[in-house]
Formats: sequence, C-alpha cells, structure tokens
Amino acid sequence: MTRDDLILQTLEPATHDLGGFKVYRTLPHRERTMVGPFLFFDQMGPAHLPPGDGVDVRPHPHIGLSTVTWLFEGAFQHKDSLGTDQRIEPGAVNLMTAGTGIVHSERSPADVRPGGPSLAGIQTWLALPDGREEVAPAFQHVAAPDMPVVEGGGARATVVMGSLWKQTSPVKAWADTIYADIALEAGGSVPLDDSTDERAVYLALGEATLDGLTLEPQRLYVLRPGVAATLRSARGGRVMLAGGAAFATPRHVWWNFVHSSREAIREARRAWKGGEFATVPGDAAERIPLPEVPKTVSYP
Repeated sequence: MTRDDLILQTLEPATHDLGGFKVYRTLPHRERTMVGPFLFFDQMGPAHLPPGDGVDVRPHPHIGLSTVTWLFEGAFQHKDSLGTDQRIEPGAVNLMTAGTGIVHSERSPADVRPGGPSLAGIQTWLALPDGREEVAPAFQHVAAPDMPVVEGGGARATVVMGSLWKQTSPVKAWADTIYADIALEAGGSVPLDDSTDERAVYLALGEATLDGLTLEPQRLYVLRPGVAATLRSARGGRVMLAGGAAFATPRHVWWNFVHSSREAIREARRAWKGGEFATVPGDAAERIPLPEVPKTVSYP
C-alpha cells in the first residue's frame, strides 16, 4: 500500500512558545479545520518548568464546544464557573462541555511548583453537533482506574472516547467520536479499522510506522476513508487516534467561541466584554480580556 493509498492529508503543526514550553497545533489548519468533531488539537510539551514556576491559564470563556484534557505527564487544577475544582493527572480525563457558556481556568497545582512542574499531554476541542450547541454547561471527570484499556501485541491502548477494540469509554460523546491513546512497546503493533467517517493518527512521542509509512512527530495524518492499517513501533512510541462522523454543517470559530451561528459568536463576544459571563469560584480575581484580534484561532 502506497502513502497515497493510506493518507488523505498530512497536517504540519504551528508551533507556539509559551515561555518554558512549546505547544504544537495541528488543528485548525489552513488545509483542514476538522476531523470528525475535533476542531482543535494541541500537544503541550514535553517540558519541565523551572522551580517555583507553573502554568497559569487565567479564567476565560467558551461556547458551543467540549474540551478534553489528556495528560502524559504532570498535573492541572481545573476550576470553572459551575463550581468545579478538579485536579487531573495522567490516565484521567477532564471533559468540559461549554454549551451555552462556561468560564474556566487551568493552573499548575501548588504542590508541584516548588520542584518545577513537568508537563506533557494533548488538549482538544470538539464541536457540539447540530441541535446540541445550546446544551447546559457541564463537567465530567473520569479517573484513571475507570478508563478502559486494551492490551496485546506489545500495545496498550486507552479508549478515551467512543468505542474501539470492543471497549467503550465512559466519557460523554455528544457526536459519533473515537479517541484513543496508544502506547507501543518496542516491537509492538495494533490494528486500526475503518470504524468511522474521518480518522487521523498523531505521533506524540517516540517512533512509529503505519503500514510501513514512517510517521513524523507532531504531524496529524488524516487517513483515507475505508482504509484499515496497522501501527507498529520498532523502538517504542505514543500515538493518538482521533476522529468521528463528518459534520454536515460548518463551524465558525472566533477566539474561544465555536458555533454554527455567527450571531451566537457575536453575542458571546459582547457578553464577555461586558462582564456578563459567570465567574469562577476561587479564581475570580483575574481573567483573560477579549482580544481585539485573536492570535490563536479564528475562521472562516
């Protein structure tokens, strides 16, 4: 099987230096904005911050999406306007559904700062499907022991969302979604079937091939529909599999706001600028102001 038989698109990352660690962003991309419901795909680190330092993402708003935090290393303390105060560590999932509107912050916990926090992981945004964009905001934490894990062939795969390899994640999926973290030992392999409309693989750490095609790190490889293939690693690697049903209705994105309606985004901008969103209990002293021109995400 040739590269063109396997791969529909290869999305190169945009790299952002956030002062002490790098973020690699492969979605959205000028060549493609979504893979299934996924419309934002960031790899954080790996990094080790200086002693006393930490990540401090001040309170900021979202509408029309769900955020999924998945860590390889380190910890975050999530707080939101629902009153949630939840620590997340590797193997657990934080799913925050913005719906009509939510505000949250993410910071390095106080106990990890003295030694210098480690940080590595994936943060994604998933668009809410038509008819569900206006759901009430919600938060779900699933602890590591409750996540389904499939082992065999020198591979250990955690089913983060959806159903794969006869296992189903307890994490809420608003649309048809697959999402998995596949850890390959040296000599390990795992089959990928054609389980949904749109799929992509992403080499986060180490080394891996897909049916003999060498995967470059921090690239999102969008697979051709209907293709079944096998992931392998000679020396060990960490690969994310993400995808789901294709969206029939395009999404508009401005800063942290996602919606099928431009008017909904305009209203969210007005409300955040006017101080009308709820505050985050225990973290209400500061917030990220509405930008005049977003430097991160905006389209079309």
